[in-house]
Parts: sequence; C-alpha cells; structure tokens
Amino acid sequence: MGTFKVRMEIGDATGDSWETLEALVDTGATYTMFPAPLLRRLGVNPYTRDVFTLADGRQVAHDIGHGWIRVDGRTVITLVVFGEAAAEPLLGAYALEGLRLAPDPVGRRLVPVPGLLMAAAG
Repeated sequence: MGTFKVRMEIGDATGDSWETLEALVDTGATYTMFPAPLLRRLGVNPYTRDVFTLADGRQVAHDIGHGWIRVDGRTVITLVVFGEAAAEPLLGAYALEGLRLAPDPVGRRLVPVPGLLMAAAG
C-alpha cells in the first residue's frame, strides 16, 4: 500500500557510512526494507532471519539487521529487512514512528507528529 516516495539516507549500524536514496513510504508495512546488496555494501550485518507475509499473502524469509535512517533531518536506528537485490526500498511504520513522522498521502510528504505515551490508569 505504498503512497509516495521520499528522499532519505540509510547508514550502517555505527552511523559512519551513509547512502542517499529514494524509498516508497509504505503505510501497510511495519518494517523498513532495502536491497540486501546495498545493506551489505554499507556494512549492515544481519543478526536474525524471520518470515514475513506479503500483501498478496505469500510468506518469505528475510534477514534482519539494524541500520540508521535519516529523513528530513531526523535520524533513528531501526530494524531493516534485507530485501531482494531488485526490491524497491520501503520506509515502514516502525521507522516512521521512531522518526516521529506521519505520511500525508494527499500532500505526498511526511509531517512531524508528537511522540505519544499511553499509560493505564491504576
């Protein structure tokens, strides 16, 4: 359920090496995904592998690692999925929450949102 593309940067787990690219803001994806060759070139290492369900219902296994992402001057370390070499980069919901950015599909942009904490009344 991609909505629009944004210019962003992806960095290795230490934040020392960065690459600029465009990623599809995917409001239907929880995880952020980049082509595995790009992540490996940056020195991002997988630490686990998991099974993901695609929009069409198929299940696929992918490696997962940690990488820094930067969008509109905001930076966060997040889980990144190692996608196929030809996969289009996707910016998922977890990363957007960490960046405190929300998609505006009409304006085709990301807008800052406040961080929210919900506590149960005791």
